[in-house]
Amino acid sequence: MGKGPRCEVYSSAQFEKQLRRVPFFIKEALLVWVESVEEQGLTEVRKLKGYHDEPLQGTRRGQRSVRLNRAYRLIYVEGNDGEITIVTLQEVHKHDY
Repeated sequence: MGKGPRCEVYSSAQFEKQLRRVPFFIKEALLVWVESVEEQGLTEVRKLKGYHDEPLQGTRRGQRSVRLNRAYRLIYVEGNDGEITIVTLQEVHKHDY
C-alpha cells in the first residue's frame, strides 16, 4: 500500500474524557487506526472499506466518521498545516441504531 502525505493525530479534551469510558477493545481498535493514519496517511487509510470513513452532514458538516466496530464510532476533523495533514479526534461514542 502506498504512503500518503504525513499525518499527525491529536485529540480534543472532550475526546480524552470520553475515551476513559470506552471498553479496552475499542481503545485498541482506535490505536490501530491512529497508527495506520500516522504510518500510511489518511488518504490511504480511507481506502480501507472496513472503517467506512465518511463525511458527516448537517450540524456535523466538516467532520468525518470512522467505524471502530459495529457499535462504536470515531468522529474526527481533518485540517492542513502546510504539507502535514492534522487529524483532531473529536468524539468516540456508541452509535445508536
